[in-house]
Amino acid sequence: MIKKKKKLLAVDILFMILLIAVDQITKFFAVVNLKDQNPWVLWNGVFELQYLENRGAAFGILQGKKVFFVLISMIVLIAIGYILIKTPYQKKYTKLHITLVFIASGAIGNLIDRIRYDYVIDFLYFRLINFPIFNVADIYVTLSAIMLAILLLFAYKESDLEFLFWK
Repeated sequence: MIKKKKKLLAVDILFMILLIAVDQITKFFAVVNLKDQNPWVLWNGVFELQYLENRGAAFGILQGKKVFFVLISMIVLIAIGYILIKTPYQKKYTKLHITLVFIASGAIGNLIDRIRYDYVIDFLYFRLINFPIFNVADIYVTLSAIMLAILLLFAYKESDLEFLFWK
């Protein structure tokens, strides 16, 4: 592996650590300030901070399926690691790197909760649309998944991604 590629992967890891730290710090503050408390209304009828221990996925599906979520997270993280290692050191892949680092960071942030507590700490709530309560890691994963879809559909040609497949 070339020296520049190793530096890029080191930057990816450092950025991931920073993103995971932000997620875990916000969850820590949610536990300290919101658990067993009334929600903090930031914008009446629109947005509030409300503590929730989520033992499932979005919208409360698959409650109590910790092993399933841990396994899926590990598979996703292995795939992302493989892609980050295999991606050529070229400027056109910078957005792909950033997007995958955000997805991995969100997956790791929620994985830490699942392993540590058997649930994920959620605390951000859009009351206006009654959207499920979520956290910073969920924002990373959701927005980055959308960005990944856009990149794969519009930014990269099939030939740009040939490096991912064994030849």
